Amino acid sequence: MGREIKFSLVYRDMWQSSGKYQPRVDQLTQIAPVIIDMGCFARVETNGGAFEQVNLLYGENPNKSVREWTAPFNKVGIQTHMLERGLNALRMYPVPKDVRQLMFKVKHAQGTNISRSFDGLNDPRNLELSVKYAKEAGMISQTALCITHSPIHTVDYYVNFADKLIDFGADELCLKDMAGVGRPAFLGKLVKALKDRHPNVPIEYHGHTGPGFSVASMLEVARAGADYLDTAIEPMAWGMVHPDVITIQAMLKDAGFSVPDINMSAYMEARALTQSFIDDFLGYWIDPSNKIMNSLLVGCGLPGGMMGSMMADLRNMHPAINMALRNNGKAEVTLNDLVVQLFDEVEYIWPKLGYPPLVTPFSQYTKNIALMNIFSMAQGQPRFSNIDKDSWNMILGKTGTLPGKLDEEIVELAKSKGLEFYTGNPQDEYPDALDTYREEMDKNGWDYGQDDEELFELAMHDRQYRDYKSGLAKERFNADLEKEKEKAGAPIIVTRQVVEVPAFDAEAIAAKFPDAKPIQATVTGQVIWQIDVDDVSTAPVIGTQVKEGDVICFIQTYYGIEEVKALASGKIVQIETKQGAKVQKNQVLAYVN
Repeated sequence: MGREIKFSLVYRDMWQSSGKYQPRVDQLTQIAPVIIDMGCFARVETNGGAFEQVNLLYGENPNKSVREWTAPFNKVGIQTHMLERGLNALRMYPVPKDVRQLMFKVKHAQGTNISRSFDGLNDPRNLELSVKYAKEAGMISQTALCITHSPIHTVDYYVNFADKLIDFGADELCLKDMAGVGRPAFLGKLVKALKDRHPNVPIEYHGHTGPGFSVASMLEVARAGADYLDTAIEPMAWGMVHPDVITIQAMLKDAGFSVPDINMSAYMEARALTQSFIDDFLGYWIDPSNKIMNSLLVGCGLPGGMMGSMMADLRNMHPAINMALRNNGKAEVTLNDLVVQLFDEVEYIWPKLGYPPLVTPFSQYTKNIALMNIFSMAQGQPRFSNIDKDSWNMILGKTGTLPGKLDEEIVELAKSKGLEFYTGNPQDEYPDALDTYREEMDKNGWDYGQDDEELFELAMHDRQYRDYKSGLAKERFNADLEKEKEKAGAPIIVTRQVVEVPAFDAEAIAAKFPDAKPIQATVTGQVIWQIDVDDVSTAPVIGTQVKEGDVICFIQTYYGIEEVKALASGKIVQIETKQGAKVQKNQVLAYVN
């Protein structure tokens, strides 16, 4: 038997990389025993990242959710882990020391065993307290190396960074390949170098599938000595998320490693339950494009998890950019053109900004600068005319030291604006704050909660917590949900009809459009009317002109995507299936007259 490789199910990140929200506590406790029954996971990622925040956003208590979700895994000895952002902890901006310290105490008390801590700039100073506080609280401290691909992010760079983290007392290392752009051979060399230097330190690899490298990367890091691999399950694996555990287990087993068996009955149940959560409400905030891998991400290095917000920004800016282009006598651009422009602009400015690893929040800052550059140039202004405050804080060193050297153009721009570069420890700029939040809770008569967990939530996400306590968050979420349902024509109830008995009046259509030709499903699967990174997929408008051979829609099958083409030219006169509908082979999807 070969060397043992263990698997972690990153159930939290599966959702966060696909859409906005996380499952409710009743859904999580429903699927927990099924995940356990799968028998192949040594670890499960349960919380952290945006988990706590999005629970507050839809009006639920994240503390109740974390405690009840982790309990079944704790009972059977499956380790649970969370993700935290070092200086930023569980939010997008810096957190005072005393709040960070309380976070680890609370999370350990709630049943979280491992803290995966990362800093978006790979600045060890921002992780020193994470290691210290995690270990003081009784947690396993796993520190992450944010993986990216650049001339300065070499094996030596990462080994030196890891040395500092181990010196702090970190128990484990994680290769956090958040955009999946780490090249497989490089990652293998890095793991070998880390194991040569620190043979007794466990290494876990976390790689998103967006650009397509991750399966090969997992084989390389396993051969080099990695101990744990992060995986997902369908229907949320692949795309911008993570590889499915079935594929990784089969690959490693064939390569001679010792890997656990998968209880496929439980796997299929977990898959069905996850789909039911999507159908319940979570799917209304999942962009179908997140299910698609995209090799354009190789060049720009942006993480798949931010594609949804990026596309929303592009859709909002698209009209303004085209107006600026028109006003300057330039040709307008389509949203597809704009996507490519943004990717190219990120690739261009990234070295100038000192190669910040493109992970939260620095991926957002870099994207923001790139998008504003495109807008500025459309207006006839130079690049870097509009840089937001948070991006300037990154540039000026207020959130940590950039890995590379800033371009002289950026340095001179800062000087021309009278801005000063910061060289101190970023944590020093954020004084303790718990006493202020205690006063607020006392004034409102709010209970601090078990192990001060309610105090922690207020201190970490004060605005969202206040909205949760007032009921405004629940009210706002329910209103948003109704809007999303209305937009989608919900409730969408999928019934597996017999193909020969259609759910529409075929005779009426034939009478109205005697020359109409049906467009039929070529395979069984899920209808996707568009695959486009620039907008939400919808069915075409009635009256749309098509030509014979045009791709009308796509069908997602278990093995890939099949095109459905028009068999005749004309205009679409009837649509019979909604976006995302499950269809059988030969089922009529639409009519062309």
